[in-house]
Amino acid sequence: MTGRTTAITGIGELTTNDPGLGLVRDAVVVLQGDRIVWVGHAPVAPAADSVVDVGGRAVLPGWVDSHTHLVVAGDRTAEFEARMAGEPYRAGGIATTVEATRAATDDDLETTLVRHVGEAVRQGTTYLETKTGYGLTVADEVRAARIAARHADEVTYLGAHLVPPGADEESYVDLVCGDMLEAVAPHAGWADVFCERGAFDETQAERIVRAARARGLGVRVHGNQLGHGPGVQVAVRNGAASVDHCTYLSDEDVEALAGSDTVATLLPACDLSTRQPPAPARRLLDAGATVALASNANPGSSYTTSMAFCVATAVLQMGMTVREAVWAATAGGARALRRHPADARAGQTGDGAVGVVRAGARADLHVLDAPSATHLAYRPGVPLTWAVWRAGTRVV
Repeated sequence: MTGRTTAITGIGELTTNDPGLGLVRDAVVVLQGDRIVWVGHAPVAPAADSVVDVGGRAVLPGWVDSHTHLVVAGDRTAEFEARMAGEPYRAGGIATTVEATRAATDDDLETTLVRHVGEAVRQGTTYLETKTGYGLTVADEVRAARIAARHADEVTYLGAHLVPPGADEESYVDLVCGDMLEAVAPHAGWADVFCERGAFDETQAERIVRAARARGLGVRVHGNQLGHGPGVQVAVRNGAASVDHCTYLSDEDVEALAGSDTVATLLPACDLSTRQPPAPARRLLDAGATVALASNANPGSSYTTSMAFCVATAVLQMGMTVREAVWAATAGGARALRRHPADARAGQTGDGAVGVVRAGARADLHVLDAPSATHLAYRPGVPLTWAVWRAGTRVV
């Protein structure tokens, strides 16, 4: 690799997520182009063309938000107010956003997406997935995927978000597995299905994920959000990269996740906003399952792009330690997107992994205006992002 190098110096505490490096104090990270080329202790750091001294602040990998819904239009404030007054969350509320999204122009959808991505980046998110799923026609799902692909790092096809009002269930599943999948697949790397009461049942979800895998897409599942259900088992049986929500889990579900490569992606801001119980993070971790944290940013059930808020909530309400929560929001999200060093997809070119600070990884860094990552939960709600590098470029 050629080009100018930049040394990030004066790092008081560096979270690397690399087993060989661990937590490094008095650290230096050297960037070149879009990659990290050296990580270690300051006294032995190589010379660099330029230096940025962060003054004893803590540095960690950029947040990896592996679950968002940002190609949207409309507002669901009234639904939120009703929920806060005691009405339960129902999957059918998605239809409200579908109506608004279908009516929006391409420019409106792109402007909203750019605003939300920028908001996330300013808070330390450096790698972001987003989904289709608010169009639910072939044309609308294709345009959502095209718009998403211009601004998100990963795009997920979620035609199986909800059966549109008035549509025949089986005919719609045929469409999701057939013409819609064929049209969207060139613009997406993943497919997802909402396997939940009020959305798609086990048989339908199984058919959808198998069709997506046959078409060459990676698969993920929304599951076990509103009650005990088959989502986790569908995900594990079909080798899904992740199953997201995981609020209600049986012992068999926990065991299945612990014995598989499927990541349990927990969405603490969504559980809080929908007044669901917190997902059982401690049970999953103690069993040996891989856990990720994500924002689930969407206008209905989790309208936040703040991964720091999700980390603080996971620590304060879900029994996770700060280190576990930070790992889950960085390396865990990378695992859920198969961009972690341990995953084949990240290793296809030998480097470029995200969610980790090590030589060869993508140069994604989040500098906190605090001496340690513990302040993310110790000072909840305080904006601690001081600087952000995304793919080697300082963006904050």
